Amino acid sequence: MHWLAKLIYYNILGWKVVGNVNFSKDTVKKAVIIAAPHTSWSDFYISLLLRKVTQLKTNFIGKKELFTWPFGYYFRAVGGHALDRTSGQNKVEAIAKLFEGKEEFRLALSPEGTRKKVDKWKTGFYYIAKQANVPIIMFTFDFKNKQNMVSQPFYPTDNMEADFAFMRSFYKDVIGKVKENS
Repeated sequence: MHWLAKLIYYNILGWKVVGNVNFSKDTVKKAVIIAAPHTSWSDFYISLLLRKVTQLKTNFIGKKELFTWPFGYYFRAVGGHALDRTSGQNKVEAIAKLFEGKEEFRLALSPEGTRKKVDKWKTGFYYIAKQANVPIIMFTFDFKNKQNMVSQPFYPTDNMEADFAFMRSFYKDVIGKVKENS
């Protein structure tokens, strides 16, 4: 399947991966991976192709309703974990616990939390990385240039404002599939 993913990603779709092309997978076994701008359902299949191309084992979370029949088996098979999004729960703590006891666990999230246009990112991914004591690796869905740009691992500091400014700068001028939501 690796060869097929490469054929589709590189040759048919014309995409490329630049920067930290192997996501530091030989040295960083646990990380929060943030992908932006998340503007379309197409981001999901680009992510799955990129995962196969780079041979990177990643996981994601989704609302528990996605993990029922008939799609639940598929989403779990591709690394999904169901999340109960009812109020009154400490979701950051629950997600950070997913890292415990695993030798390798990379959690991919969208900092926007939606495919719609947002002016401000959610902060959950940041607190998950801090609580799990893992770095954040950023990558883009740059449909304008047909590329996924990948950052070096970034370890959050105690200055959230500066950290967010640094991370947002990585995505400067990146255009998602739905341009107006970028």
